[in-house]
Amino acid sequence: MKKEIKFSLVYRDMWQSSGKYQPRVDQLVRIAPLIIEMGCFARVETNGGAFEQVNLLYGENPNKAVRAFTKPFNDAGIQTHMLDRGLNALRMYPVPADVRRLMYKVKHAQGVDITRIFCGLNETRNIIPSIRYALEAGMIPQATLCITHSPVHTVEYYARIADKLIEAGAPEICLKDMAGIGRPGMLGELTKAIKEKHPDVLIQYHGHSGPGLSMASILEVCENGADIIDVAMEPMSWGKVHPDVISVQAMLRDKGFRVPDINMKAYMKARAMTQEFIDDFLGYFMDPTNKHMSSLLLKCGLPGGMMGSMMADLKGVHSGINMILKGKNQPELSIDDLLVMLFDEVEYVWPKLGYPPLVTPFSQYVKNVALMNVMQLVKGEERWTMIDNHTWDMILGKSGRLPGELAPEIIELAKSKGYEFVDTDPQSNYPDALDEYRKEMDENGWEYGEDDEELFELAMHDRQYRDYKSGVAKKRFRDELERVKDASMAKSGYSEEEIKKLKRAKADPVIAPSKGQVLWEVSVEGPSAAPFIGRKYQHDEVFCYLSTPWGEYEKVMTGFTGRVVEVCARQGANVNKGDVIAYIQRSDIFA
Repeated sequence: MKKEIKFSLVYRDMWQSSGKYQPRVDQLVRIAPLIIEMGCFARVETNGGAFEQVNLLYGENPNKAVRAFTKPFNDAGIQTHMLDRGLNALRMYPVPADVRRLMYKVKHAQGVDITRIFCGLNETRNIIPSIRYALEAGMIPQATLCITHSPVHTVEYYARIADKLIEAGAPEICLKDMAGIGRPGMLGELTKAIKEKHPDVLIQYHGHSGPGLSMASILEVCENGADIIDVAMEPMSWGKVHPDVISVQAMLRDKGFRVPDINMKAYMKARAMTQEFIDDFLGYFMDPTNKHMSSLLLKCGLPGGMMGSMMADLKGVHSGINMILKGKNQPELSIDDLLVMLFDEVEYVWPKLGYPPLVTPFSQYVKNVALMNVMQLVKGEERWTMIDNHTWDMILGKSGRLPGELAPEIIELAKSKGYEFVDTDPQSNYPDALDEYRKEMDENGWEYGEDDEELFELAMHDRQYRDYKSGVAKKRFRDELERVKDASMAKSGYSEEEIKKLKRAKADPVIAPSKGQVLWEVSVEGPSAAPFIGRKYQHDEVFCYLSTPWGEYEKVMTGFTGRVVEVCARQGANVNKGDVIAYIQRSDIFA
């Protein structure tokens, strides 16, 4: 019997690779006991990356979400791990050092055991400080190698980086094959090279299944000493996500490895509940193509999570490109034609930009440059004329050293714009900022939160946190959800009037008890406004007021708890007794 292989469920990344949003906290709390009951996971990925930004976009407190989701696993003895972008921490652009340091104290206090620290450039200067901060806070720092396939990304290249990260104190190494394009043979050799030199260092493999190499890669790394494999589960496994735990278990057990049993009754329950989450609302934001595997991904090297946003970008520019072509009497392009053009352009652009591993945020930079180049070429103009500031920061070295050499034309373009290349420690470009955020919280009368977690959230995601605190985020999300639901029904053939009737059929009308003028608020702080769709009212809460002809303000109550699905009377509208003011759905479809 060969060595034991453990499994880690990448629950956060399953959603990240499938669509825009992730489950709400009430859904996470429901699924956690079933994940535990499956009995096969030593670890579960609970947060990090885009997770907390998504919470804020819902109008949900991410600190409460992390604490609630990690607690059941902590109690069951299952390790929790998060995704950490090094210099960028939990966002897409650099973070001051004092905010980064605070993050590990907060996350450890919230119940997160392991932080998977990666840098999209494999820049050790961006990873090593996080190793130190994590150790100081009592977390396990898992240093990460972002795997890709290029002339510069060799076994020797990665092994040298692993040596530096282990020397800096990392007890674990993750091979993060975010696009699934790492060749199985190379991954096996790399695992062996690390294990032979550092036998006590734990190696965890994370491979997306998009191009179809992941199962072979898993077998190779296990044969060469890997300890833990990241897996997914139905209904979200495969496609651009990760291999399913059932298949991985069967393959490894057949090869003589010791692997845990799976409680299939719990698996099926968790599978059904995850599908319930998709049917509830998450599926409206999931691109169906993310369920597909494609060998074309080997050509462009873009990660699984990138494909959804790329397809949205292509659909957004598709009609504009065809208008240009039509005006030039040239044949129009299908989405597939455009996709191949973009893949070809990524393949052209990538080496000229120094082979940055195609992982967040650098995959976005390369994809954006390629997309802009395609649009410019269609117009008959030159490449490289539309490069955003974040991409220039990468090119100029402000994010760290690029793995490969920049093309001479890129260097000349930078010089022509008067830009300077730098090779300083990237963190030095971003001074400490916590005092400024403390000042803002004090001025607003906001609590710093348990373990300073609210201060951290503002400092990490300032714009999204302000929108969360103001209520704008919750309104924006519910408006967006209503739009996509309506669009889905319209796509299925329902007319606007039929959609309205269906919504009303599930709701209760709020009837005007008297004749009068509708006032949605009585406030001296700002103009009165009708409630947004999805606004929740309690049974004893004033819904609106009626200004009656005899000069009274009459309160209108719902008499039950529910959410607004339609507003029929605008602010200031005159209604008669018995008119419908709005419709409210009793069943609480939102948490």
